Amino acid sequence: MFKRIGLFLITNLLVIVTMGVILNVLLPMMGIYLEGAWGLAIFCGIFGMAGAFISLAISRWMAKRAYGIQLVSDNSPDYNAREIHAMVARLARQANLPEIPEVGIYQSQEPNAFATGPSKSKSLVAFSTGLLASMSKQEVEAVAAHEISHISNGDMVTMTLLTGVVNALVMFLARILASILNSFLSDEEGGGGLGFFGYIIVVMLLETFLMIFASIPLAAFSRWREFRADNGAAKLTSPGSMINALKRLGSTAQIPEQKDSFAMAKINSGKRVSLWSTHPSLEARIERLSSMR
Repeated sequence: MFKRIGLFLITNLLVIVTMGVILNVLLPMMGIYLEGAWGLAIFCGIFGMAGAFISLAISRWMAKRAYGIQLVSDNSPDYNAREIHAMVARLARQANLPEIPEVGIYQSQEPNAFATGPSKSKSLVAFSTGLLASMSKQEVEAVAAHEISHISNGDMVTMTLLTGVVNALVMFLARILASILNSFLSDEEGGGGLGFFGYIIVVMLLETFLMIFASIPLAAFSRWREFRADNGAAKLTSPGSMINALKRLGSTAQIPEQKDSFAMAKINSGKRVSLWSTHPSLEARIERLSSMR
């Protein structure tokens, strides 16, 4: 828990420092000063995108430390670890990735896997010990192919772009609406209004409210990319192998799911399907794969 809090604080510190340099050094050097609605839009755009891309840039580093991931290679002393690395390497070559992703294993009873990283040439595929223990070799290969497909499709970068845009829009709209409300409550002499702390509280409430609705299209895209990664895995291995892997995940649904910032990146989520679900139901995914046979 404390490790995740520390990583969260480090990420936010990096965002704040980056924003400080951009807003107080780089923009003034170019003669750009943020004033009015356009200034607010630029500020929100920079802040929203900076946070998203800094998180992406350090995603491999964060994942390794958050999960205690042990990297494996073709020189690992454990035969099974070498076999997993060889499997990922083979699939990466089939998918025409420019570089073989880092391959890691982390201790968790939860049967899951995920891929992360800032680019196709700098990525990580990680498997839980629970998944490796509960699945056959063919099923693990299908899961690996699913994660390789995410990397090949550039899903991490696309999701980051969308998240950055959504963050920027939410920040901008919340402040515009709060300013309108402040003007409405102010009298002709400029008195009244929300006040400094009132404005901040209203902005925070509006950001929370708007983000709830802004998360709906993000979740919809996330569900779509899961279907696309399943399709890619079926082509790299076979529809039957991917179906069996999903069925295996369904049969282990009683194992507690680990809640963390990488939940969206994992191959499966045990949450009930809704407008805010990042993963489609296993039944829907299996049905689509069945049509490929």
